[in-house]
Amino acid sequence: MKKVLLILTIAAISFTSCKDNAANKVNSDNVAKAEQRDEAAKQLPVMQFEETEFDFGNIPQGQTVEKVFKFKNTGDAPLVVTDAKSSCGCTIPQKPEAPVAPGETGEILVKYNGSGRNAVTKTVTITANTEKGTEQLRIKAFVEPKDAPAQPKA
Repeated sequence: MKKVLLILTIAAISFTSCKDNAANKVNSDNVAKAEQRDEAAKQLPVMQFEETEFDFGNIPQGQTVEKVFKFKNTGDAPLVVTDAKSSCGCTIPQKPEAPVAPGETGEILVKYNGSGRNAVTKTVTITANTEKGTEQLRIKAFVEPKDAPAQPKA
């Protein structure tokens, strides 16, 4: 009997303590701030390159060549390039250090030291705060060995 009375008492207390409506406790200022935060999170930069691939053509082995890849931030938020890495040590990318505002342009310089022989393709991976998170650039060249006759340009 004591157990039944105890269970009924606990049930009565738990049902009467839930009289407050949770919707009345919501702070409308917090809801508005959360909506603004969510809208701001949807605004992203977009990195739009003039070109993503460049062919240096025929170059002598050991000759350093470079290409500037230009891009524009066509998004709604500042573009921050956090990293630029190449597929090998013979290719060195230089990223912009400052954020690129919406509507502004930026550049990534890619230097290749002419190592290797024959047809080479190198990839540079750009890490930024865009929706995809990474972009890729490619350079190509036909490296003519120092001890071989020049190849005709295709």
